[in-house]
Amino acid sequence: MAAVTRAHWEKELAQLEAFLKAHPLAAASDLAALDELRVAVLGRSGSLTSLLKALKDLSLDDKKELGPKAQSLRVDLDAAIEARKAELEAASDLALSSEDALDLTLPAYAPARGRVHPLTSTLEEMTGILSLMGFSWAEGPLAESDDNNFTKLNIPEHHPARGMFDTFYLENSPLLMRTHTSPVQIRAMETSRPPLRIMAPGRVFRHEAVDATHSAVFHQVEGLYIDKNVTFADLKGTLDVFMQKLFGAQTKTRFRPSYFPFTEPSAEVDVSCLFCAGSGCPICKHSGWIELLGAGLVHPNVLKAVDYDPQVWSGFAFGVGVERIAMLRLGVKDIRAFYENDMRFLEQFDENLV
Repeated sequence: MAAVTRAHWEKELAQLEAFLKAHPLAAASDLAALDELRVAVLGRSGSLTSLLKALKDLSLDDKKELGPKAQSLRVDLDAAIEARKAELEAASDLALSSEDALDLTLPAYAPARGRVHPLTSTLEEMTGILSLMGFSWAEGPLAESDDNNFTKLNIPEHHPARGMFDTFYLENSPLLMRTHTSPVQIRAMETSRPPLRIMAPGRVFRHEAVDATHSAVFHQVEGLYIDKNVTFADLKGTLDVFMQKLFGAQTKTRFRPSYFPFTEPSAEVDVSCLFCAGSGCPICKHSGWIELLGAGLVHPNVLKAVDYDPQVWSGFAFGVGVERIAMLRLGVKDIRAFYENDMRFLEQFDENLV
């Protein structure tokens, strides 16, 4: 505003008061309209702000007389704007609360339905079958001694087979993370006398490069049967029934010679392809067979290590990966999907395997 006289200043003030009467704050229907009015009057270029700035052009007497009027109007407007703002905010909150009000007569939301993890379901089914076949549950610690994990299983220090089971060693401790659940077999044989029939499910650890089919942490189920006159035929019959219960009565097994330091003779066990019924497909590499587990007769040195007389007692042992079974049955192509806790993946599976 340019330099003004008292008469002009009083005229501008009268026009502002008339404007406020024509546009009362109470007429502002929402916060946006209220803020628009505040800016028009009290903003940096607002009409009342301009009048206060123009006081500098008036005489000292005029400033003393007119200044308090303008300041009083400003204080009154500030208070009125805050009061109206509070009213509008309260009305907005009330409207929102009315829209979102809880109707206590409505039925409650159903809680989210939990699901058994597919690995847990697989392990429970595997151990359930073995339980019906007479195997009892046995457990052991995850951190094991070198003696139980290697030496008593016919893998002495510097034996080349230890390279097959490279694992994680605990700092400042003689213990290591077990590479298989076979130490449970050692513990069971050391505390029990034969005959003995146990299954050893649990988590194991290996220093593996993680990819679609390998993990540094995974799960196994092992079986052990010790008695008099146990033969390879007993092992084959047991695994035939086990595989047929898991994959269906049409499932066939095939034993191929292999090497494990704790069994002799040893075998890799294949099952007929679940997807092509043995006729050949890309999944089984057109062989009709899928490699599944390792097995064999317990090595005499293992029996000696737990003070069992190999001339009297014999037995068989086998071990199978839980993830391997779950991947085949559920059509999962990447083992890492089981551990990522992605609900989009886990919600595909019910607590019962399909």
